[in-house]
Amino acid sequence: MRRFLIAVLLCVVVASTCFAQGDDLNAPATKEDVTKYMEVAHSQKLVRDMLAAMVKPMHQMIHEQYLKDKDRLPADFEDRMNKMVDDMFSQMPVDQMLDSMVPVYQKHFTKGDLQALTAFYSSPSGQKILREMPAITTEAMQNMMPIMREYMDKMTTNLQTQIAQMKKKSIVVPDSLQNSSAN
Repeated sequence: MRRFLIAVLLCVVVASTCFAQGDDLNAPATKEDVTKYMEVAHSQKLVRDMLAAMVKPMHQMIHEQYLKDKDRLPADFEDRMNKMVDDMFSQMPVDQMLDSMVPVYQKHFTKGDLQALTAFYSSPSGQKILREMPAITTEAMQNMMPIMREYMDKMTTNLQTQIAQMKKKSIVVPDSLQNSSAN
């Protein structure tokens, strides 16, 4: 009988431990849970890489602007503007930006969710995804751009046609006629 009571007691302890862990996993994520996930996911590096990728198109826009208006701009326009853009992006408050994301992650993920994500991104497959994702995204965007351009051209043409038809259908009443009909 004593062995039976010990076995029941052990079952109750093990079961309560399992239930406690289950409840713990459904608990709201803490700041530490989010921070740990962000570290494993290399969030700071990803944000910095994204910002660095944004610099190149900005330099291109500056160059195009210079070519367009070079007769009205100083000779050092491009260098000065590129330096200003580079400085702005390099001084971006990445840590503050990531800190501002913590409550968002806490809102959408439980402690268990973040533990699972952290475990996955700690694995070799998770680390590979993190390493390969920038190249995958770049290549995917290159493949999608012609499709998006074609769609945007069609959409622009369609909108212009619709606007032209609306202009034809609308009757413009001169102000002189509107004022006389009001009298």
